[in-house]
Formats: sequence, C-alpha cells, structure tokens
Amino acid sequence: MYTAILKPTLDKIIAVLVLLVSLPVMVPVSMLLAFFQKGNVFFLQKRPGKGEKTFTLIKLKTMRDARDANGSLLPDRERLTTIGRLVRKTSLDEIPQMVNVLIGDMSLIGPRPLLISYLPLYNARQRRRHDVKPGITGWAQVNGRNTVGWIDRFEFDVWYVENISFWLDMKIFFITCWHVFRAKGISGENSETMEMFRGND
Repeated sequence: MYTAILKPTLDKIIAVLVLLVSLPVMVPVSMLLAFFQKGNVFFLQKRPGKGEKTFTLIKLKTMRDARDANGSLLPDRERLTTIGRLVRKTSLDEIPQMVNVLIGDMSLIGPRPLLISYLPLYNARQRRRHDVKPGITGWAQVNGRNTVGWIDRFEFDVWYVENISFWLDMKIFFITCWHVFRAKGISGENSETMEMFRGND
C-alpha cells in the first residue's frame, strides 16, 4: 500500500511544492552559474534506476569543464567554482531532481542513483539497491553522505530496501533537512565528490 500508492503520491506532491517554493532562488542561482561557469547550468547524466533501467539525472552543474594539456578534466577542487561550492553546500544542486521525481524516474527517498559503469561491479546483495526507485536522499546519506565508504554505503542502501516504510522515510526526511542545514557530509576525504567505486576486492 505505502510503496505502491502513498509513497509515489507524496513524492509528486512534495516535488511540485519544492519546485514552486524554490523558483525565486533557483532563477538567480542558475543565472550566476551560467555567468561564472560560462556554459550549461544543468548537469545531465544517464543513471540506473529501478530494475537497472536507465534515466537522465538532472542536477545543477557546479563545476567548470576545465581540462589539462592532455584534454583530461582537472581535479574536482580546481573545477569547482565559488558559486558552485555555495550551491553544493546548500544542496541547491539537488533541486532539479524534483523533475525526475515528477516524471517517475526517482523518489524523494531511496538509494542514490550511481554511475552505470558500477553495475558490473556489484555483488548480488549490492544489486538489490535497484529493487526500488533511486532517491534524492536515502539511509546512506543520513548516515554519512559522501564520507561513508562504499561497502558500508551499499549495506545502508540494502537495509533500506529491506525495511522501507512510511516512518523510516519520515525519519530520513527530517534527518536530511538537519544535515542540509548543517552542510554535513557533502565532500569526501580527498575530493569534492565521492571517490570512485573500484569493486569489492
């Protein structure tokens, strides 16, 4: 009942409200990103969703496309702009994913959608994170976000899949709001984003 009807209904209602309330902030922020980053303000990338079906993730772009002499992207810290860092710190870059929620690709709460290239690296248990729709926030995020190692992060994801409920989602929602307010756990230890998953070995 909850996962089939109530959860997707709440997802869409909250997504519409968030988009409407955030519009006065998102417009000027998008203009600043376009000016300082000299390019597209949106980050679009294919990600695996429920059942490993791919969809296009939408976020605000917080890094420049600066490359070195060999054509490789510079490290995250060198590409992250001042406005981009502020947008990440306040989690405003996540707001466009409400569109993903509206069209049914994502839920507000669930395992974060990761890279398609990770799919062959999961073991059977880790693959269960794709039994539900991916979320903007999830159990792994409220237990450390980008500061949690991959193996623990996947365990949090699978635990959520096995214990999903209205009350668990409410708990995750309110803890997420508290973490956003404190700007907690945004970056990994060695980069502005989570280190790449290399497999279970």
